This record gives sequence, C-alpha cells and structure tokens, in this order.
Amino acid sequence: MAIRYSVSERVNPLKREAQKKWYAKARANGELTFRKLSKEIAAGSTTVSDTDVMAVLNDLTKILCQHLDNGEIVRFGDFGSFQVSIGSQGADTEAKFNAALIKTKKVIFRPGIDLREMMNNLKFEKV
Repeated sequence: MAIRYSVSERVNPLKREAQKKWYAKARANGELTFRKLSKEIAAGSTTVSDTDVMAVLNDLTKILCQHLDNGEIVRFGDFGSFQVSIGSQGADTEAKFNAALIKTKKVIFRPGIDLREMMNNLKFEKV
C-alpha cells in the first residue's frame, strides 16, 4: 500500500516574497476507530475479548495523561515515547519570565524502531 498525496501551490512559509511553489500534502485513506482497533487486537489473541482490549486501551489513555501531566516521558518500548513540549515568548531577563509567557503546548511522539523502519520504507501515490 502507498501513502496517497496531492499537491497544491503555496507561498514558501520561510520566504513569503519568493515565487509560489508546489507542495505535497498527505491524504488520508480512511480511519481506524477505537472500537475497530480493539477488535483487531482481540482477533490476534485467543485469550482476550475486544471489550477487554477496549478497557485496557481506555486505561492506557488515562494513565498516559496522568504521567504526561506530571512532566514525565512515557516510553512504550518499541512503540515509541510521548513527552510534553512547550514554547514561550521571550523575556528580557530571567527574573521577568513567568508562566504567562508560555503560549504553546503539545505532546511530542517519538516513534520506536518499528515505526521508524515503516517510515523509511513508505511508498507514495499521487491522487
């Protein structure tokens, strides 16, 4: 299977005065819902039901949020790791800096070895 993409003409965000160029954008090819994911995981096992898998994944989400909220990096072995990242406005001195200057926050996911290998082997198809 290939990652589908389309192209569109846009301004270069780093050089707004430069001539427009054509850029690729990945196009989704459907989605996998929480319920379908649970059923697929359960189908690969003879000992757990999709309801059991859904319960575990639901608890996983809660625990992940708790640990990220504590400022921890959460590592999922070969799957990858999650960490909170922030961005702020600058202050003239350290003493003038306060938390109100923090403007962006996001969760960073760093893929593990299997996902990195998958990314290195992607094929693409223009739509």
